[in-house]
Amino acid sequence: MHYTGTIWRPPYEAWSALIQVTMGCTHHKCKFCTLYEDLPFKFKMSPQSEVESDLREMSNYMPDARRIFLVGANPFALSAEKLRCIAALAKQYFQKLDNIGCFSRITDITAKTDKELKELRSCGYNRITIGVESGDDNALQFMNKGYISSDIIKQCKRLENAGIEYNIFYLTGISGKGNGTKGAEISAEVFNRLNPKIIGCSMLTVYKNSELYSEIQNGNWHEESETEKIAELKTLINALTIKTHFAALGASNMINIQGSLPADKNKLTEALDKLLSSFSEEEMKSYRDNLPHL
Repeated sequence: MHYTGTIWRPPYEAWSALIQVTMGCTHHKCKFCTLYEDLPFKFKMSPQSEVESDLREMSNYMPDARRIFLVGANPFALSAEKLRCIAALAKQYFQKLDNIGCFSRITDITAKTDKELKELRSCGYNRITIGVESGDDNALQFMNKGYISSDIIKQCKRLENAGIEYNIFYLTGISGKGNGTKGAEISAEVFNRLNPKIIGCSMLTVYKNSELYSEIQNGNWHEESETEKIAELKTLINALTIKTHFAALGASNMINIQGSLPADKNKLTEALDKLLSSFSEEEMKSYRDNLPHL
């Protein structure tokens, strides 16, 4: 199998067949991100020969796989034609294949026509994961995400119109000290206009090799306390009115919680309250400071 650098996938893709089709990120400008710093380049596409070789090999390990997750920061950046070719190859080796997922940026959706999105859905692309991070325009612009909240709404609606289901990720702490609760409220207003199958949450962890760390050192941005981050996450949960699965999983979250919204709001917030009553700010900060990687 051809895997380059650290391989990232959402927690809920643990049972999917992982196939590398891109390496790195086409944007590579988000101030907080260090996920692809172990690569000597920003972005590369895998040769088709390698993709086919990996599909063939993976079919030996997981012959009955019904779902493939394409590895890379945002494989949906590939042209519709390339994505169709990958889907055709995958179906040659996985006879029971139902659908194909991957990470996508909002801008990757923007670059595709409505017709192309519908064609990709017919090829099997579904339940793609988008790291929108926030609906707070101030945070999105400061972190250099390359889009604003109106773009999130417009492009996710285009996915819905094409029949493509999607999951979104929220980054707790992205609005900065004193702004977390408001950022969560604004984000909930954006998300409540959409229909994500899953809202995943990670907690901002600032590493010294990030541009955000330099901004903090220069006094241009201030990080939320761990207590603030938990309050922000509670605010987001309580402000969401749509039916979706909420999942704060992964190492960046001191505890993992998940449940169906709106039914499990109390269960989720009670778990966060228990965390606050069980650990001090210093203990929670120590956890984050000693987190070697996400």
